[in-house]
Amino acid sequence: MAQYFQIHPVNPQLRLIRQAVEILRDGGVVVYPTDSAYALGCNIGEKGALERIRRIRDLDDKHNFTLVCRDLSEISTYAKVGNTAYRLLKALTPGAYTFILKATSQVPRRLQHPKRKTIGIRVPENPIAMALSGELGGPIMSTTLILPGSDLPLSDPEEIRERLDAQVDLIIDGGHCGVEPTTVVVFDDDRPEVVRAGKGPVEPLES
Repeated sequence: MAQYFQIHPVNPQLRLIRQAVEILRDGGVVVYPTDSAYALGCNIGEKGALERIRRIRDLDDKHNFTLVCRDLSEISTYAKVGNTAYRLLKALTPGAYTFILKATSQVPRRLQHPKRKTIGIRVPENPIAMALSGELGGPIMSTTLILPGSDLPLSDPEEIRERLDAQVDLIIDGGHCGVEPTTVVVFDDDRPEVVRAGKGPVEPLES
């Protein structure tokens, strides 16, 4: 049975954030809000938690996982960022974007796309997500909470509790955070290509 924390969406309670981070560090799977939708998250080094997330979402090994990072300096630890990518990331983060970049050696191979060796990178504009990443001291391995057979992520914390109570370790109720996915930008040789238009405006990527 999952723990259930109600965390203020603007001023997250530090006590609850610290308890949530301890669950992540202990290998737990956590449901938490971002600026686009609810997500499933775990600590980057926890292989067992990653496999649980794969089972919950019925994902194959070609799924692009995402690292939720605190800032640009942390991104450069896990992704190879060229000049164009750096300028765009600086302008568009935090925000509702996922950037697909070549992974560095700091990213476990099981998180990388098996052929392209890429990793998704996010800096969400959500106080709870940022508080979790900041307290953790590193990125959260993350994927949108879309269950098999669904096109949209779950958005109601009570419904999430009903559906996933036995499959995750913690559900963070941060209120309604929407169902629109992020805008996904793939960088190929430092050239950006929008492969999915979502919540993040695409106009800054077209100039």
